[in-house]
Amino acid sequence: TPPAEAANFTAQVIILNHPGQISAGYTPVLDCHTAHIACKFTQLKEKIDRRSGKVVEEGPKFVKSGDACIAVLEPSKPMCVESFTEFPPLGRFAVRDMRQTVAVGVVKAVEFKAADSKKGGKKGKK
Repeated sequence: TPPAEAANFTAQVIILNHPGQISAGYTPVLDCHTAHIACKFTQLKEKIDRRSGKVVEEGPKFVKSGDACIAVLEPSKPMCVESFTEFPPLGRFAVRDMRQTVAVGVVKAVEFKAADSKKGGKKGKK
């Protein structure tokens, strides 16, 4: 199947070093494969224990350095990601902010946009 555009995706994100708190609405740049695209954390689903993977908190308000979480991210531009289990190269990403890597993540699930039958994107709606 040809690469499909992700509407949003769910990922496990580990915060490495971020000076503040990360909450829903945070929009850093994700480096995935060769793409550098701003993605918005639309929802923090759960905070998890980095070692065991057990859920520590459902729907946390924020996460900070050292935390791991399951989050829903929405790309600001067309972006190709795949779940890590399906295709590892497109399933890993780094979160960049303030010229450093603030977090790393793996894609758990992807919700794809419906593919248009017409070529040429969705710019010229009539």
